[in-house]
Amino acid sequence: MIMTTSNEIAAARIVQTHGLVRGNTIRARNIGRDIAAVLRGLVGGEITEYTKMLAEAREQSLDRMVEEARQLGANAIIAVRFSTSYIMSNAAEILVYGTAVTIDNSE
Repeated sequence: MIMTTSNEIAAARIVQTHGLVRGNTIRARNIGRDIAAVLRGLVGGEITEYTKMLAEAREQSLDRMVEEARQLGANAIIAVRFSTSYIMSNAAEILVYGTAVTIDNSE
């Protein structure tokens, strides 16, 4: 599945637009990661536990969006965007959305 943040794909022609597709996940912090984050905050540096958690959440959201696009018969997604929102004090939603299209890149 081709995905891009642009509204078109170079060397390809959009032959059908299927519409909006999206994928999301809600992740909560856990006590183990929180303890590690507090300790890392004392000495400074990247909080790798949270970096990994958010990377996994983004990938899961992308997988869900791609599956929705495939079910519509699309072979590409254009105008891909990410959004994050807090659900409660220890949980956040990762949302990814875009426009599912069928492209012809035989030109």
